[in-house]
Amino acid sequence: MTNAEATTSTDRTGTGKAEAASVNVEAERLYALLEPAVLANRLYLEDVSIHVAGANRVVHVVVDLPQEETGGVGLDVIAEISKTLSDTLDNDPSMDARPYELEVSSPGVGRPLTEERHWHRARGRMVNVNVIQGDNVTGRVQSVDDGGVTLVPEIAVKKGMKPKQGEPVKLPFDRIRSGKVEIEFSHLEEAGLEKANNGPSEEA
Repeated sequence: MTNAEATTSTDRTGTGKAEAASVNVEAERLYALLEPAVLANRLYLEDVSIHVAGANRVVHVVVDLPQEETGGVGLDVIAEISKTLSDTLDNDPSMDARPYELEVSSPGVGRPLTEERHWHRARGRMVNVNVIQGDNVTGRVQSVDDGGVTLVPEIAVKKGMKPKQGEPVKLPFDRIRSGKVEIEFSHLEEAGLEKANNGPSEEA
């Protein structure tokens, strides 16, 4: 089972639900079709979804760097993989005959941290963690392993003063309800992430 999702319009007759199920099955098929090409380009296929509006379809593909790498997916990489995936779809004998538009993007720093690989990708970033049966923690991700995430907490100080860092804290994954990267503009510029949040789309 993939993490591919699909959205489409629904109605009260049940026809919308049937169409949504059909679109979801097609999105999963395309995930399996496109994944080898994405992996061959040293990327990770995060998601494939299909959005239907009448006779128009948009195939939205989200790619990310492998979990061991930091930084964002560059625009040149997005453009290159867009061409590769467009060629793959054009040569797919099972592809729906209706015209489609291909959109390829990267997750961006606003993506919720819901999987272990997301935490690996957030190494070095400031995050806010909603903790189960404990106080929420804001801190920088120091390391990630199978057991959980180690953060260096940021201790609140008076306004205008530089934040202080506490002792590293390890949070097991089963105690993390949710996590989100805190946007740091200076950090984004250093990591070259500002230009990598939203990739271009390619119409096919």
